[in-house]
Amino acid sequence: MDISKEKHFNMALQISNFKKALNRFEKLVEQTATQKRDERAGLFIHKEDAIDYDKFYASVQKLFGPDVKDQDLKRFYRKLCNNTDAFADWCEDTSWITGCDYLLQLKRIVATTERTIIVWDYKAQGSSQENYFVIKPMDHCLLCVCVVPLPDHLCRDDILLGDDGGFVNRFTVNSDDFGIKQAKSKRKLQNQVLDSKNFKSVKRKLHNDWVMKIRYISALNCFGSCSLDSNHSLVLESLKRLEDNLPVREFSMPRGANTFCYCVKANVIVTGGDDKVIRLWHPNISTKPVGKLVGHMFSITEIVTNEKDQHIVSLSSAKVFRVWDIQTLSLLQVFHDSQGGPGDMQIYSMIYDANHGMLITGSSVMDMYPLTRMIQDTKQVPHTHEREINVMLYNKYLHQVLTICSESIIRVWELETGLQVYQILDPHGFNIEVTSAAVDESGFFFATGAYNGTVRIWDFGSGQEMKVLLEGKDWKEEEHCLQRLVFLKAQEKHQHLVLALERNGTIKMIQGKEDDIYLMVIWELPDVVPFLQDGKHAVHLRVSTRDRNMAIPFPDVELIVERNASQLSNNPAMDSLRVNCIDLLQVEGYNLIAAGTLNGMIILWNFVTSTVKKVCRLEDYFPVNPDLHPKHFKINDILFLFRTPECARRSSQDSICSSSQCESSKGPQSSKGSKQSIHDSEVKGEQTDVTVGEQQPVDKKHPGSANLPEAQPPILVTAHEDGHLRLWTLEGRLLKDMLPFTKHSAISLTSLYTDSCTRILLAGNVEGHVILCNISSFLDPPHDEKKFRQLLSWRAHSLEIIQVIYVEEKQVVITASIDGSVRLWHALNGHYCGYFGQRRLFELSQTSDFILPCDVTEYPIEIKEESKFTEKQKYEYPLIFDREKWRKMSSMSLLFKRTPPKAFEVEQDFKFFKSLSSPKIRRYPLEGFVTENREAGIVFGSLPIYRISSPTSLRFLPLIGVEAQKDSSDGITGKKKGGHVQHEKVSRRRSLKKNLVPQINLASSFFPAIPK
Repeated sequence: MDISKEKHFNMALQISNFKKALNRFEKLVEQTATQKRDERAGLFIHKEDAIDYDKFYASVQKLFGPDVKDQDLKRFYRKLCNNTDAFADWCEDTSWITGCDYLLQLKRIVATTERTIIVWDYKAQGSSQENYFVIKPMDHCLLCVCVVPLPDHLCRDDILLGDDGGFVNRFTVNSDDFGIKQAKSKRKLQNQVLDSKNFKSVKRKLHNDWVMKIRYISALNCFGSCSLDSNHSLVLESLKRLEDNLPVREFSMPRGANTFCYCVKANVIVTGGDDKVIRLWHPNISTKPVGKLVGHMFSITEIVTNEKDQHIVSLSSAKVFRVWDIQTLSLLQVFHDSQGGPGDMQIYSMIYDANHGMLITGSSVMDMYPLTRMIQDTKQVPHTHEREINVMLYNKYLHQVLTICSESIIRVWELETGLQVYQILDPHGFNIEVTSAAVDESGFFFATGAYNGTVRIWDFGSGQEMKVLLEGKDWKEEEHCLQRLVFLKAQEKHQHLVLALERNGTIKMIQGKEDDIYLMVIWELPDVVPFLQDGKHAVHLRVSTRDRNMAIPFPDVELIVERNASQLSNNPAMDSLRVNCIDLLQVEGYNLIAAGTLNGMIILWNFVTSTVKKVCRLEDYFPVNPDLHPKHFKINDILFLFRTPECARRSSQDSICSSSQCESSKGPQSSKGSKQSIHDSEVKGEQTDVTVGEQQPVDKKHPGSANLPEAQPPILVTAHEDGHLRLWTLEGRLLKDMLPFTKHSAISLTSLYTDSCTRILLAGNVEGHVILCNISSFLDPPHDEKKFRQLLSWRAHSLEIIQVIYVEEKQVVITASIDGSVRLWHALNGHYCGYFGQRRLFELSQTSDFILPCDVTEYPIEIKEESKFTEKQKYEYPLIFDREKWRKMSSMSLLFKRTPPKAFEVEQDFKFFKSLSSPKIRRYPLEGFVTENREAGIVFGSLPIYRISSPTSLRFLPLIGVEAQKDSSDGITGKKKGGHVQHEKVSRRRSLKKNLVPQINLASSFFPAIPK
């Protein structure tokens, strides 16, 4: 009994002592947690009795003896330091993942826990998903890991490890160590445990405290490791120093460093730690930092860099982010992660994704913070002007873009940056719309023309007005509206000659003298359309005998015709035959003006042979269909394609581009076998020689000019209302009739453009598509149709493109649309660069980023080879059910009850079939507003919300019923403010400052008047 009582007494004493030890341990944990909270809050004052790991370890050993394992105690202390409010459980068997990286050669993922190294085959599927290898034991608790890239060593990777003993370990793993080279049938799928002693490894103690972060910096060919050690806070050395005991490069800072990173462009090491100061170090100067950034109120836990924008993003333990500019050392933005409470959802890691402009953090969830510029590029509606664009020009000498909107605001932009240089308000007077513009050959001047017929010449550099053509007293409104302006080559200095096309089809020449501020019209081309329409194919010209004070490139001419033929010009039907577009060619041997009419006729004025002739009329090539609109073949743009001998010699030496050499469009449609790509059989004997390469200036004094190839006759290309591109000889022979391939059916073309050596052809259409074609080899005779190839097509706008321009030296395409935006694109692949008027600067260098503006959802279509599908496509796309049409036809049936049909009587309504229509796309721009603060300096922001405008009441709804049908029948010639129809642009109301929507009373439509 005495023995049993003694045992019972000893057991009770042990239990009592253990309970006392537990109470003391709880007080120790609480005291340590309080100290850590004060350290994070910056309230802790360092004293001699401060608890660190050594004191904590000694206290626990004194309470519980040597039975507590060192690794368990280290893990508990680390968890306590990371999260002071977390529940502690000694019975936890699972281990934390302390770090991970990717093995480049072995194609595996390496991860570290506190005690082991794990190599995981992440690509394994099915039963082999848990196929991984565990390497253990480890001498110390592993805290961080990184992989050393070894491109010269196949099937081998080096791993750098940092532990809580201050050691940096280098582990070498080979494919043979894991049996990766074995056949799949022999490979074991179960998890395997490998002995760490069987691997080649070296280690060296570089710090006197925990190694918090380790990285390998390829640009410096060295590794870096940081620690909480105040004396050896950061070590930057080559891998060879791990194998010896030679001195290493050390950086010291108070209270050590929790994290660091390297910026390649700025060549600085950025560190942060518990002293809340960010330091910038030169890699070779360890005595003093080159800069300090102060502002954090809590310990800095993570730092990353944005190389492209030269930004530093730092994170504190309070989940506060700060964005800094590396070059100016200024603070750009502060934002806070407000999810969870103070001790919840601690952020353990942070990376910056440069490809997508995204900051990614990891806690119990993953958070993504997009750059504001990425939001602007992809979510905010691009707006260069508040109203639709009328004119866009490019000055190749000043590298500037000029844009004019329907509100008569002229803006000049820098191409490389997108910044606005200056703007001119109401250049032709209040409420007078500017409709056309041109820049002269030198780039020093530009001319503008308005709807009232006035012309002004401006200095391009300063925006100062130089000369003016006043409005005539007897001119009627819009009768002399200027549709096109072209600067001519003046043979005398300080003289200006401008060729102008009026909306009524009149072509006239305007002269400006040096000593006179007023411009004057010196001649007009006679109207030849009635005579050519009468059946004649050519009319001779007679040069006027009037004396001129200066030589002009196009002489004043008269038609040699019978007098009674002039009566044809009074025919009202002649209005549909007026000239709609012009282009001119002034080179040695050619002095031509080409004009396209509303009915598809091409007229060529030849001032060398003194003739004007009808090159072609589409009714002569295609059968007349009475169901087609009279302006179905309307020519919207016309262009001369002529290659000078210098360009012809260069084209024979090198090629512009090949679709195989062009970069992929990075979208799903560009992949091989995609439904959106066109592949055809390879044309034998043809060299694919199309790309939009940089042009070299023409050397007119080339020593080999005597051997220059002979210039070929020019070719005409026309863009038609029916969506076709047609190429003609000057004799009227049709060389090529092409329907460009886009995602939708035939779409009216609006604009044409070619480069200086006529090797590419760009076209824009009313649905916002850009078509890029190769015409380099097509211009060389014989003009084989197969040599004319479409290379690329992409959606640039949601509405009509009014102008498309290709900038050769930058290899970019500029597009202007009636949606009010002017946008920039990479010509090689159709990638979006941005829009003029955005906050961030342009980045014109070719990047791998692929983004789309918010109003475009279609990926670029890269055409590998010319396809028969493109040529044979003559059908329209299947019809779909249009709910809008159904509602309009159903509104009357909701108000008036119809009489039911009698027996055996069929009600032939066909309302469903009348509601069918072609697939539609959005024809109006989105209106958006931004929810976050748009002040300068915002780098990361939230996504904005967009609202689509809708009618506010019944009074503002469009007409329905009988009046709607009547209105739709007149839709082709009616007026429409702020929108464009697919047919002819009708004349618009010129009171620009007032944009009133008419209030339509529908009472008479819903409730017909009852006769008395």
